[in-house]
Amino acid sequence: MDSAFSEEQVEIRRTLRDMLLKNSGPDEARAAVLTSAGHDEKLWHRLADQLGLPGLAVERRYGGAGCGPTELALACEETGRALLPSPLVATAALTTPLVAALGTSRQRAALLPRLASGRLTGAFAVPAGTLSDAFALTGPAPGDWSGGGRAGGVQAHRTGDSWRLYGQAGQVLDGHSAGLLLIAAHAGGYARSRTSLFVLRPEAAHGVVRTRLTALDETRPQARIELRDAEAEPLGAPDRDVRAALAAAGGGVAAVLAAEAVGAAGRVLERTVEYARVREQFGRPIGSFQAVKHRLADLYVAVQAARSAAYYAAWSGKPAVGGLALAQALETARVAAGEAIQLHGGIGVTWEHDVQMYFKRAASDELLFGPVHRLRARAARVAGLFDAPGAREAVVL
Repeated sequence: MDSAFSEEQVEIRRTLRDMLLKNSGPDEARAAVLTSAGHDEKLWHRLADQLGLPGLAVERRYGGAGCGPTELALACEETGRALLPSPLVATAALTTPLVAALGTSRQRAALLPRLASGRLTGAFAVPAGTLSDAFALTGPAPGDWSGGGRAGGVQAHRTGDSWRLYGQAGQVLDGHSAGLLLIAAHAGGYARSRTSLFVLRPEAAHGVVRTRLTALDETRPQARIELRDAEAEPLGAPDRDVRAALAAAGGGVAAVLAAEAVGAAGRVLERTVEYARVREQFGRPIGSFQAVKHRLADLYVAVQAARSAAYYAAWSGKPAVGGLALAQALETARVAAGEAIQLHGGIGVTWEHDVQMYFKRAASDELLFGPVHRLRARAARVAGLFDAPGAREAVVL
């Protein structure tokens, strides 16, 4: 493995960081989350038109940049630093790879160019559990997260040549504004039970109710989606169980989420170091005290280790590696934000200060993409660390 980044990768990071420094500070983020879209639409289109951000990992034949998970992870690390409210994760990390992997040639030709251009945003709706459950990062997905059995979650029924969806999904990232929804639904009834993905355009479908939710982290908009006899189109073959494909895509998804969490952790550490240099106690900066130095040094080591793990996960693409990197990144972000709150003192938890935004992001991400102990337990089971010989799961580390 060559751990050095190419000139193109370095340029992607530098250009994106410069643009975000000029256009997306904490004040701009606070203003953007109050809009109906939940993000700055003008900035999103600039990122799409000038940097091609949504299409970084999309093949060139579909209008993308033809890069890979590493470039997308680097971009998400920068958006994580800025706590940028945007559809990037929901569209480029969750929706687009699934369309590319599972869609028919007609669906890929129709959807991928629009997703890569940023003119169409997407969201992946998981009716129950977490995204880590859906991508098999916390264990072999039994399908309950899509609506197991005869009821619950989202159910898909075939009526002639069309499919109808019933049920609801909560905590869908950017689900209130996405122009394209991928809905995981339980199909086939009790006898031929399977999990399938369905493509749904809310503006063109009847029986779709989207409600934006009050979220702990306002920079990560979430929505509840209710489906009442909504007509949808299967993504790919209608009789295909997509759980294996979701598990295969889990490594890339986890790497991107880990990189974003590392970006937030690194930035909150930088802000804490800056504060420790200027905040005085007993006539000297608090950063000069040995106890504070040790705490900051421990955080620096943790952030660097999590960053290395995220980069390796993006390079390898293996689900178990991605799960471990995501667990380390989520834990590091939580610890870094917690230490920042303590070292900033009382002002760290006030609404006017920016540190509380990073703390909310860390707490929210662990709830959405964790929990950490289950991510690690899954990787341990895959590696066969605690199983009898021959009992290892058939998943490659």
